[in-house]
Amino acid sequence: MIQKIPLLFGVHAHQPVGNFPEVVDDAVIRCYQPFLETLHRFPAFAFAFHSSGWLLDYLGRHHAPAMRLLQEMVARGQVELVGAGDTEPVLASIPHRDRLGQLKAMKERLERNFGQCPQGAWLTERVWDPSSVPALVESGIRYVVVDDYHFLCTGMEPGDLGHFYRTEESGLPIDVFPISEALRYRLPFSEVAEAVAYIASTGEGSPPGTAAIYFDDIEKFGLWPDTHDWVYRRGWLEQFLTAILHSDTIVPMHFARYREQYRPKGIVYLPTVSYREMNAWTLSPDMAREYGHFLQQEQEAGRLERRKALIRGGTWKNFLGRYPESNWMHKRMLQLSARFHALPKHRQTQEMQELLHAAQSNDAYWHGLFGGIYLPHLRRAVFHAITRLEGLLDGVQKRPSLTRMDVDLDGDEEWFCHDRVAQIVLRPSPHAAIVEWNHYPLAHNFGDVLARRDEAYHDRIREGKVSTVHDGAGIVSAHDRISYRNAITEEDLVFDDLPCHSFLDHLGAELLYYQAVEGSDPPAFSAASPSGWRVEKSFGLKKGTLSVTYRCLPGSAECGETVLRTRLYLSMPSCDGPGGQLWVDGSQMGGFGQEAGTISGRDFLLKDRVLGGTMLWHLDFPARWRCWPHQTVSQSEAGFEKIMQAWVLELEWPLPCGQEWQIGLTARIVAEHG
Repeated sequence: MIQKIPLLFGVHAHQPVGNFPEVVDDAVIRCYQPFLETLHRFPAFAFAFHSSGWLLDYLGRHHAPAMRLLQEMVARGQVELVGAGDTEPVLASIPHRDRLGQLKAMKERLERNFGQCPQGAWLTERVWDPSSVPALVESGIRYVVVDDYHFLCTGMEPGDLGHFYRTEESGLPIDVFPISEALRYRLPFSEVAEAVAYIASTGEGSPPGTAAIYFDDIEKFGLWPDTHDWVYRRGWLEQFLTAILHSDTIVPMHFARYREQYRPKGIVYLPTVSYREMNAWTLSPDMAREYGHFLQQEQEAGRLERRKALIRGGTWKNFLGRYPESNWMHKRMLQLSARFHALPKHRQTQEMQELLHAAQSNDAYWHGLFGGIYLPHLRRAVFHAITRLEGLLDGVQKRPSLTRMDVDLDGDEEWFCHDRVAQIVLRPSPHAAIVEWNHYPLAHNFGDVLARRDEAYHDRIREGKVSTVHDGAGIVSAHDRISYRNAITEEDLVFDDLPCHSFLDHLGAELLYYQAVEGSDPPAFSAASPSGWRVEKSFGLKKGTLSVTYRCLPGSAECGETVLRTRLYLSMPSCDGPGGQLWVDGSQMGGFGQEAGTISGRDFLLKDRVLGGTMLWHLDFPARWRCWPHQTVSQSEAGFEKIMQAWVLELEWPLPCGQEWQIGLTARIVAEHG
C-alpha cells in the first residue's frame, strides 16, 4: 500500500484596519471571492483558513456571498479555522493582558460566526517570540505555524522538517509546524505539474507521516501582480486542486487532524525570529545593503541554501528603532493600554477595548514589501483609535491639563498640554516642536507625519533597474518584481535631516535650539542665537484653539536685520486628492498637492473633505509664505511609488535691526457638523 503524503494547506487573509473600502472590495472581487468559489467546488480538498477579525467583520457586512461560502465549507468539515489576535497584532509587541484580550476576541468571533473553536493560531508576520506562548496556551491554542527557517535557525537539518515539534515556555507546552519556504515560493507561481511533483517528492526517503506544509497569504492567489489572470483566468488553482485530488501519493489534511494522527517529532526551542525577508527589512539601510551583498556572494558561491539559517538580520521590534514614528505610535498605544487596564472593570467599556485593539493592528508599525508605515491612511487609523480611546479615558479619568512624561523612552520628557477638545504634545529638546496634535471631536492627529529617509531599495531606483523576463515557467513573484507606479527623480530620494515636526524654527540660516523655561505653564521655551538675538516661544491651548507666540529680543542695538522662519508639517487626510483646498486671505490657492507661495499672507484656511473639517490659521502680522506637499518614496508589491505624507507651510517674518519684535499665531479646527 502506498503511503500517502499529507498536504497541510492553509491560507491567511488580512486587510489592515483603516484600509480604503474600495481596496478591500477589489481584494474580494479579484481574490477572496474567486478563491472561495473555486475551493467550494472541491469539497474533498481539506484546508485551513485564517482571516483577521476586521476583515471577517467587513465580509459579513459588505460581502455576504463570500461569507456564506466560507460558512458552508466550515459546516461540511472542509475548512479548519485558525485563530490569532483579532486585529492582527504582533503578539510579541503588546502586553500579556492584551494578548489574552486579542486572542479571546478572535476566538469568540469564530465561535459566533462559524460555530468552530480554533485549535491553531496564525502568528502575525510569523513573528515567533517565546514570551507569547503563555497567552496562546491560556487562550486554548494548541499549535501555531511558523517558517521552516525558524527551525533551521536552531541548527536543524532540512530533513528534520515535515513534522510538527513541541516547545514550551514556563512549562506551558505548544506545538509548532514548519511552513515550507520552497512551497511558499512555488505556490502559485510555478506550473501546476512542477508544484505537484515537488509536493509528491516530499515523502521520498522520509519517515512515514512526513508532510508538505504550506500556509501563506491568500492574496498571492489573485491580488499580487499578474496572479488573478494566472490563478483564475488561466485556471492554475482549479488545475492544482484537480491534480492533488487525483494524486495517488498526496492527501489533503487539516493541521488538527494531523496532530491527532501523529506524535510530535521532538522538542524544539525556536529563536526570536520572523521570515527571512522580514529579518532583512528590519535592518538599517547600510546594514541591509551589506546583508544583501553577502547573500548574493553566498548565492554565487553555491553556499546560500546551506548557510542561510546562519545569516540572520534583525528582529521585528527593530522597526521601532528604525522608525521613530513607529516607536512613538507604539509607546502611545502602550500608555493608553496601561490607562485602560488601570480602570475598575465596571468602567471599562467594549468600545474602549475595541479601540485599543484597533491601535494594535500591526500594519502601520513596520515596512518592507508589505508593511504600511509609509501609508498615511494606515497610520491615521491607528491614531484615530488612539485619539478616540484617549478621549473616552479622559471622560472617566480626568488628567491634569499639563503633564510631563518620557513616553517614547528616549530619556527626555514630552509635555502633554490638553483640554477636552484638543491636545498638543511638545518635545522640548532640542527644538520645542509639536510632535502630536490631536483633535478629539474629529479623532485626528495633525502631527502624524513620516520623514523621508534612506532605504536600501532606493539603490534599485538610482540604478534604473526593472524586472526582467522570468527564466522558468510560471509568473514572477512580487518579491522579484521591480516596477514603478510613479516617475521618481534623484531629488525625490533626498532624505530629511530633521524630524517632520511643527514649529521648527530658523533665525536667518541658523536652526534654533531651545531650552524649557522652568515652571512655565503654559509651556515656554527660550533660544539664544550666535547672532545675538534671543527668541522666546510659548504655546497655549484654550477650548481647542492653539496659540503660539514668538518674542524676539536683540542682545544689543547692533543686532542686524534677520528673518524668523518657522515650518509646519500638517497631516491632512485628503493629501493630494481632490478633497483638499487651500484658501489664503479669502482667495483659493489650489489643493494640498500643489506648491504655492506669495510675499504676503495672514489668514490660511485648509478645507479637508476627508477630515470632515477645516483648519483656520490667523497671524498677527502678514508673513512671506510658501507651501508644498511632503512626499516619500517607498516600495510595495505593486512597485515603487511616491506618497504624500503632509502639507508643509513655511512662514517668514523680517526682524528689524536691533528692535524687540513679537508675533502671535492661532489655529483652530472646525468640524463640519459641530
